Amino acid sequence: MSHVPAELKYSKEHEWVKVEGNQARIGITDFAQDELGDIVFVELPEVGTEVRANETFGSVESVKTVSDLFAPVSGKIVQVNGALQDSPELVNSAPYEDGWMIVVEMSDPGELDALLDAAAYTAHTAE
Repeated sequence: MSHVPAELKYSKEHEWVKVEGNQARIGITDFAQDELGDIVFVELPEVGTEVRANETFGSVESVKTVSDLFAPVSGKIVQVNGALQDSPELVNSAPYEDGWMIVVEMSDPGELDALLDAAAYTAHTAE
């Protein structure tokens, strides 16, 4: 059973969102990192890049596969987790803490309403 923090929002593509004012800190869920296996590379966009909800913003490469990352909200990237460049395994060891990927200044906070809460995400991963 994967860890699903109650205070976060989730996408059906297995990204999590931590809302911090008008910003959204984004990463992949414990479920996703477990399914992917050992992550060996994370490709992220540069600060200043505009992202749109449900469109790809990067990818993660594991020993098993390469998987696209989908933005759960639209906006401008204001922070990128540079630590993942040298230590992509942080996504495996601490997906909700040190393994976060980007921070987006949201252009439409209403998009958060389309995301899942912890209970709905847990039910989604059980399907």
